[in-house]
Amino acid sequence: MATTAVGQSGGVWARWRDLARLQRLRVGGCAAYLLLLTLLFLQPLIKMTAYAAQSDLDSYILMVPFISGYLLYIERGRRSAMYRSSIAGTVAIGGTGIAALVAAIGWRGSLSINDGLALMALSFVCFVVAGGFLFLGSKWMVAAAFPVAFLFFMVPLPDAAVNWLRVASAQASASAAQLFFSIAGVPVSQDGVVLTIPVLTLKVANECSGIHSTWVLFISSLLISHLFLKTQWRRIVLVAFVIPLGILRNGFRILVIGLLCEYVGPYMIDSPIHHHGGPLFFALSLIPLFILLWWLWHQERRLNLAD
Repeated sequence: MATTAVGQSGGVWARWRDLARLQRLRVGGCAAYLLLLTLLFLQPLIKMTAYAAQSDLDSYILMVPFISGYLLYIERGRRSAMYRSSIAGTVAIGGTGIAALVAAIGWRGSLSINDGLALMALSFVCFVVAGGFLFLGSKWMVAAAFPVAFLFFMVPLPDAAVNWLRVASAQASASAAQLFFSIAGVPVSQDGVVLTIPVLTLKVANECSGIHSTWVLFISSLLISHLFLKTQWRRIVLVAFVIPLGILRNGFRILVIGLLCEYVGPYMIDSPIHHHGGPLFFALSLIPLFILLWWLWHQERRLNLAD
């Protein structure tokens, strides 16, 4: 293990020594730029970190820069070391960052904490990407497109998007639960997000829509499809599968709670499976996701071997 580590370290150092002086200056300039940018945005970044740590929806944000950094590291051999500035990319992405920063400052008094942090995070990530275009160039950025684009998940979803997703997810989850109750033979009637079974009436509140689990599942599917699948259409199939999977998972959770109330007692509406069962059902939803991933990967590998 020690030999391998030394070999890898030597390889990285050898690649650095092989760079021309101008290319070294570009890499060093990019590192200095990112450090300065982080220092300039340090206050909103700290505020966003504290906000994400206390948020049910945005807690995943804390992992995003580490995942992007890891992906950049493991895929470092795919990118050219010939760096050329891309002025068009720098101006386009940098202009978006400036616009987001101006909006965050100009609308500070009228924005919610979430939306204000979202604009600041968008500005920061845009400036990071603009720096990549400036110092490393468009070819390098295209080769690193997924890890770089993944950084945009640092931006919290705006309040309007969250509200829309919660309403849509609650409605879809109620419809899925109504179907599950019918299959289970439990008499049920549905009125929007309200489900009535013999022992009680269940309302799928926006807070119980399951968008946190579905959003994390969506991000996870993007990541694992990038890591394990090569063909674009298979990646799209895996990611698209998350939408019905999230709806069915939440509908199944409502079914379980309803059946417990029906056959154990109405007091089960306040049971831990209702208030703290989210991680359990999220883990269950990973099973069909990984089965589909394995099948797509297996099909892809079989076709590659046949070729």
